[in-house]
Amino acid sequence: MRQNASRPGPAAVTALVAGVLALGALGVVVANQGLATDSPVADGDASGHYAQPEAQGNETAEAMRSAVRTENGTAPLKPVGSRTDPLPASDPLRATESAPSPAVGPLFYTGQGAPGHGCSASVVHSPKGDLVVTAAHCVYQDGFRTDIAFVPGYHDGVAPYGVWVPASMDVDPEWAADRDPDHDVAFLRVRRPGPDSRAIEQVTGAERIRFRPPAGRRARVTGYPVTEERPVSCQNTAQTSGPTQLRFDCADLPNGTSGGPFLTDIDPATGLGTVIGVVGGRDEGGDEETSYSSYFGDGVEALYRRATSTG
Repeated sequence: MRQNASRPGPAAVTALVAGVLALGALGVVVANQGLATDSPVADGDASGHYAQPEAQGNETAEAMRSAVRTENGTAPLKPVGSRTDPLPASDPLRATESAPSPAVGPLFYTGQGAPGHGCSASVVHSPKGDLVVTAAHCVYQDGFRTDIAFVPGYHDGVAPYGVWVPASMDVDPEWAADRDPDHDVAFLRVRRPGPDSRAIEQVTGAERIRFRPPAGRRARVTGYPVTEERPVSCQNTAQTSGPTQLRFDCADLPNGTSGGPFLTDIDPATGLGTVIGVVGGRDEGGDEETSYSSYFGDGVEALYRRATSTG
């Protein structure tokens, strides 16, 4: 499992290194059991949709002031070209630290003490320019998590493109009912509290999204480990694992990388690519050597259409 929303993230680790080391094993156990019982959650409707009250999101953004230094920059994106990186397989097949991408960032959680990040997410193109994709297990466990903040491009305690909170969240009802690993995908429409009304895509740029991707494409998987201040990435071939899962073999994509994108067709000028999956699915992300994603088929496309058409 690659999600850990119950232990302090890097912002808290700096001041509590000894405590984190002593509780490291316990943190993994809590992660594998899901969210702690005191996690703040709310019910959505029967379709798997939740519209978050504005005051709730504002409270989360205020709590993030203690965790990050907020900047309000705009990614200096160049025009998208026709050339894409070839994405050779990593050698060895282990994730290593990588440069932050404006459209990828961690999900922070603020409802259990010091804010910390426990999952990853990415901005994907949508009609209103306000959409983020992640794993369903990062946002819904016995209810929608109500203390989520997305920090695109995060590094070293800095939020270079601001802090964003959900306006709404969507998961498949089959995930909400019984945590079906074939539906471990969630879409969040996000906003930035304050006077700046620009959509996130105007600030960070966005990945494209592809449904029913073909097998055997080279991909880059990126995410934020819970104990790190920068993302890690690995490149390899994304293979199908049965009709409902993608498989990506690479070591050292640990807790916190859940929800991180499987990216293909990456433009070397912008670093933006096409999302064909997110770390999740089987075993809620996989194990120490292999990551999975629910296949982006008809069900995920329908979820995307619903998320982009509701408030």
